[in-house]
Amino acid sequence: MKRKVGLTLLAVLLCVSMFGCSSSGTSSSNNGKDKGLRMLMPYSRFDPNKDFMAGFIQEKTGVQVNYEMLPAENFDEKLNLLVANKEPIDIMKLSSGQFYQLASSGALEPLNDLIDQHGNQIKAAIQDTTWGSATIDGKIYAIPEAGSGASAGEALVVRQDWMDELGLKTPTNPEELYNVLKTIKDKKQIVPLTGAKDSIYGDIASAFGIVNDWTDQNGKLVHKAEQPEMKEFLTYMNRLYSEGLIDQEMPINTAAKAIEKFTSGKAAMYKLAWWNSTNTVNSIKQNFPDAKLSVIPYLKNKDGKANVGINTGITWFIAIPKASKHKEEAMKLLNAKLEPETFKGLAIGQEGVHHEVKDGKYYPILPKFNDDLTNGSSFMTGTIEKSYPDYWQARVRKEPILQSYFEAFQKEAEGLFIIDPMSLAPPIESVNKNKLKLTKLLDDNVLKYITGAEPIANYDQFLKQWHDEGGADMVKQANDWYTNK
Repeated sequence: MKRKVGLTLLAVLLCVSMFGCSSSGTSSSNNGKDKGLRMLMPYSRFDPNKDFMAGFIQEKTGVQVNYEMLPAENFDEKLNLLVANKEPIDIMKLSSGQFYQLASSGALEPLNDLIDQHGNQIKAAIQDTTWGSATIDGKIYAIPEAGSGASAGEALVVRQDWMDELGLKTPTNPEELYNVLKTIKDKKQIVPLTGAKDSIYGDIASAFGIVNDWTDQNGKLVHKAEQPEMKEFLTYMNRLYSEGLIDQEMPINTAAKAIEKFTSGKAAMYKLAWWNSTNTVNSIKQNFPDAKLSVIPYLKNKDGKANVGINTGITWFIAIPKASKHKEEAMKLLNAKLEPETFKGLAIGQEGVHHEVKDGKYYPILPKFNDDLTNGSSFMTGTIEKSYPDYWQARVRKEPILQSYFEAFQKEAEGLFIIDPMSLAPPIESVNKNKLKLTKLLDDNVLKYITGAEPIANYDQFLKQWHDEGGADMVKQANDWYTNK
C-alpha cells in the first residue's frame, strides 16, 4: 500500500516539475482528452475551463478546447520544457519574448499557407502593417494580437482647490510648472509633486523631446538614451529635486505609496493613471470632502507643441507549435473566433444582456458584464483591429469616475499622439536580448542624475557603458530593420 501511494506521489511530482499542471488540474498531457484542441495560456487567477468564455467559444465555433495555463513563477522554464518534450499543444498565447525565442529556435509552425487556406476572417481582421511584428524572413509565425488602439494612459492631476486658493494658473510648459511647484512649496509647506520610481518620464519628459523609447531623427532610429535632449530633461528634474519641488522619496516610492501621499494631502500634484482614478478620487473625497481635482493639459515644448508618446505594439502572439497534431483545425478555430459577430461576443458579450448601446457607444450592463466577461481578454487570439477599440471602451464605462478620467485624458491628448516607430517591428535579436537589461540600467542611472547622486556631467560616460553593454548592437539592428522595412 505504501509503495502504491509513493508511486502515485512520484507521478504527481513529475507532472508538476516536468510539464506543469493548469489551475484546473489539467495536466499538459492529454489525460485521455483526445477530443478537442489544447491551448496554452499565460497564468491568471481563474480556471479557464470553467469560465463563461470557454463555453461561449465552444458554442459559437463548435470546437472543444482544453485550456491549460503556465504557472505563475518560472513560466518561461515551464514553456521551454513543454516545447523540449514536444508536447502536442495546438495553440499558444505567447509574450513577445517567448514568441521570439520559440520562433527563432524552430519550434513554431510557419502560418502563411494555413492562413491562405483557412484564414479569411483573420486576413480581414488584421491590418497589413501589423503582420510585420510576427514575420521573420518572410514567414509568419504567429497571429499578432493588437490592443485597444492609441490612448493616453496618464496625465498630471492637481488639487485645484489649492491652485485656486493660491491664485495659480494651470501650467502649460516646464518653466510654468516650476513656478507653480515653487509657490505650492513656499505657501503650503507640502510636497508639490509626488511620483513613483517608475514614473520618471511622462509628459514632463515629452516637453523636452523624450517622447518614446525610440524616435525617428532624419530617417534614423535613435533611442531615448542617446537623445541630446535627455541631458536637458535631467537638468530640469535635478533642479526640481534639489529645490524640494518633487518628492524626495520618489526613487523609492511605489505607485501605491505615491498615491497615498497624494490622497492624504501630503502632496499637491501626481501623475495619475486613469485606471487608478476611482480609488484615488474616492480616497481624496473621503479625506477632504471639499477637494477638487483637475487635469493639467500635456506640457508644451519650447516650440509650443505638446506631444504624447505611445507604443501601439503587439502584446501577445498566437502561435501553432510544430508539435501540434491538429494544425489545420487550430487555424480554423482561430479564424472562426474572428468572425465579426463571434468576436464581438467575445469582446463585449450579447447586446441587452452584457452591454447596451447609447449614443453610438457601448456600455456594460452590470453585474452581468463583469460576471461573464472579466476574463475575456485571456481567451482572445487576435482582434478585429478596426472595431476592437470601440468595443474595449465599454470596459472603462463601468464606473463614472473611471470613464470621466479616461475621456478627459483622451480629450487632452487628441491630435498629440506620436507613435513609437518600433511599435510594430518584428522580433529583433539584440532588442529582445538587451531591452530589459538596458531599460533598467538607464532608469537606475536617470534616478541618480535626478537626485544628484551622480553629476549629469558624467552622462556621456554612462552612455558609453549603455552602448558597450548591448545598446550599440540594439540600435544597429533596429536601424537595419527600419531602413529596409
